[in-house]
Order: sequence, then structure tokens, then C-alpha cells
Amino acid sequence: MGLSAFISYLRLEKNYSEHTIRAYNKDILEFEAFCKDAHEITSIDDVGYTIIRSWVVALVDKGISNRTVNRKISSLRAYYRFLQKTGQRCTSPLVKHRALKTNKKVEVPFSEQEMEKILSELPFKKDFEGERDKLIIELLYATGVRRAELVNLKCTDFDGSNGTLKVLGKRNKERLLPLLPTTMEMLRNYLVLRGQLQNIVDSQFLFLTKGGLKIYETLVYRTINKYFSLVSPKVKKSPHILRHTFATHLLNRGADLNSVKELLGHSSLASTQVYTHNSIAELKKVHLDAHPRNRKP
Repeated sequence: MGLSAFISYLRLEKNYSEHTIRAYNKDILEFEAFCKDAHEITSIDDVGYTIIRSWVVALVDKGISNRTVNRKISSLRAYYRFLQKTGQRCTSPLVKHRALKTNKKVEVPFSEQEMEKILSELPFKKDFEGERDKLIIELLYATGVRRAELVNLKCTDFDGSNGTLKVLGKRNKERLLPLLPTTMEMLRNYLVLRGQLQNIVDSQFLFLTKGGLKIYETLVYRTINKYFSLVSPKVKKSPHILRHTFATHLLNRGADLNSVKELLGHSSLASTQVYTHNSIAELKKVHLDAHPRNRKP
């Protein structure tokens, strides 16, 4: 069965995104290449932990970050669990493996002022691509959708009469998101320009290239990086930071954690709580500004 069966399992049974599947596939192929080159092993299905440990050491020696190494090992762990599930192994070689220590990753959201500059002050071109790019930013910030969810939106997912957007999330879980009036207006304006495109190929998808094809994830990333580089000094500028910004700004303005969890499409509160450290910082600021004991004489 091997790797091809595992990839089919991820796609058909686990309903993983193509982005996630590519990452799993790449990690396992890298390990296969290492086993062949360093140990003359042609099949990774029966390797022991000693071989995996030697790969970890080799990765660290190359300067690969602990976080990335842990992700690669996570891919291997999923593969060996699949082999167990299908009766090809009795135990996983990673059963006693401990992840490498990593520093806590703190992602800094964009400020409300930066978002205002982007959406209200930056002069987007009035052509199809300009309107599309602005709407991409608007939707990511106004709804908190994931990049893959945005790319796969269909025209029928937008309900103008109810002001909602249907989103297909992880594990094919649907959620209905409310749209702001400004977002709806931008959507309608974009759809007019979209309807004027020649030779539309992927007609069911909401976001298209000017050639009429469905947009792709790299295009979304480049769009965010391009425009936010004009207004923000932050090192990381990505679609995920906009999702993070959406959650943080809602929490800072008093939204309850459960509501934000539902909007983000998280399955548990634990996933949503990673967005709350910035809210704590905001609470500290309010506390310092308002508490009588902090007033200067």
C-alpha cells in the first residue's frame, strides 16, 4: 500500500486540504530519500526509531528549526499510525519519541490603524484586479476565513438577501458567516467587474484571475504581502495574520470567546485561546490607564 494509499486516506477519509496533503507527502518523501542515501534503505515501512533519530540529528545539523523538524516528525507519525491502522505494522517506531523544544510562537496582529490605512486610505486601482485584491483583504479581515477557504469560495456561497457567506472549512464542516454592509457592497461591486471578464473558465468560483481561472493560495499570500508592506513594518504579513487580526480585534472589543470560536470554525476553545494574549495586553493597557492607583500626583 505505502505512501500512495496514505495520501488517498488523507484526501478521502480525513478530508485534509490539498495544502496539508502536499506537506505530508513532501516530508515523507524527504525521509525516504534520507533513508536511501544515508542508510541504503529502500522502504521506510519497517524502519526503527534509530533511523528516524539519525534523520532528526541530520536536520538539526542542517540548521532546520526545531518547529519544522517537529512538523516533519508529525507527518511520519501520521504515516506509521496509518500503517498500524491497516495492519502493516504492530507498533509505531515513534511511540516513545519526544518533540524537540520550541519557543512559543507569538504572532503579532495588524493594528486597527493599519487596517484602516489599507482599506480606507490606500489607493487600489479601480480595475478588476484592484477591486479583487481589496475584497480579498476585506473578506479575510471581516470574516476571519482561512486562505484555503477563501480560494474555494463559490459564487453561490454569497447570499446577498441574508447578508451571509457559506464557508466550507476543515473536515468539510460548513459554517455560515455574517457579512458587514461594507463587505457586501464591495462584493457586489466586484461581481459586476467579474461578470465583464472574457473567457471565464472556472465560473463557479468567486475569486478569479483576470484570465478567468480560479485564484490560488500563493496569489493570496502575495496580495497580502504586497499591500501590507506599504503600511506595516511587521516582519510577518500573511493571510493567517489577518485571521489572527480578525479574532484579536473582536476580542479586544468585547466579543466572547465562544462566538469567536464559532466564527473561526474551531472545533474547541483551546484552538481559539491562542488568540487571546493580545486581548490580555489590551486589558493591561485599559487597567493602567483607568485605575486610580496609577494616576500621577
